Amino acid sequence: DSNDDIEDVSLFDADDDVSRRSKKSKIRHPVASFFHLFFRVSAIVVYLLCELLTSSFIACMVTIILLLSCDFWAVKNVTGRLMVGLRWWNQVDDDGRSHWIFEARKVSAQGSKTSSEAESRIFWLGLITCPMIWVIFAFSALFSFKVKWLAVVVMGVVLQGANLYGYIRCKVGSRKNLTSMATSYLGKQFLRQ
Repeated sequence: DSNDDIEDVSLFDADDDVSRRSKKSKIRHPVASFFHLFFRVSAIVVYLLCELLTSSFIACMVTIILLLSCDFWAVKNVTGRLMVGLRWWNQVDDDGRSHWIFEARKVSAQGSKTSSEAESRIFWLGLITCPMIWVIFAFSALFSFKVKWLAVVVMGVVLQGANLYGYIRCKVGSRKNLTSMATSYLGKQFLRQ
């Protein structure tokens, strides 16, 4: 599949001083950790409280989409790199073919990880939980016939789901590896039962 060519590259000049820091579970990048959750949670809070705060649908929609866009950019370009050492993007070559590129921070010479466990938990918890909340909002808007809110909720699902998909592919590898991993997991579960 030419659209899913994967190229592993080193994380742009991984900081050597980061590998010298202690490997404790403390949060090394508190600002990145804050903004990783701030935009996500703010978009959800604004969505929940929007009808209570103002009667202007347009103002609410624009605010939520701006928060979701800031979240998408911050997670994709900053917090993923700092908190877990992963980054992804799509590049189109001169022939018009799309290439997905996934970066992962190289393991230091001692073989130890350079990101803390606390930051990793914060990153993955925020990355997985928030898209699930937006999916719940999508079903809620669909079944309550709030069609005007459905567009906003779909934006939340798409933007946060794209980051989730990108980072899962980045962490696990290509789609083939993801599929074979899921198949082997389901096979093991079936055999256990």
